[in-house]
Amino acid sequence: QVQLVESGGGSVQAGGSLRVSCASSGYTYRPMGWFRQAPGKEREGVAVIGVGRSTTFYADSVKGRFTISRDMANNTVYLQMNNLKPDDTAMYYCAAARGFVVSLRTDDFNLWGQGTQVTVSS
Repeated sequence: QVQLVESGGGSVQAGGSLRVSCASSGYTYRPMGWFRQAPGKEREGVAVIGVGRSTTFYADSVKGRFTISRDMANNTVYLQMNNLKPDDTAMYYCAAARGFVVSLRTDDFNLWGQGTQVTVSS
């Protein structure tokens, strides 16, 4: 069974940058997304990228600051996060879609990683 493993989280001051990665143990020819969940809040979609890589969607809260990309040859998805804010503090999860719909809805994803923590201090 394919597994997703996130890495690259950490602590950074506001205005800083981080890049988180998601390595797949197998070939995931499906849209891939990044989600986040802060304590006491629901999991929310942050960014998603289609199989063709030309299709990307972002949550309004991260547009212009975050960039999702994928390396199909190495089965890896990245999320570059710039100008980080304290509100970006959360556990970040990558996920593979159950079909080929490119969306930010958690229900459209059925394969999840274990998450990586991102903490932004003011």
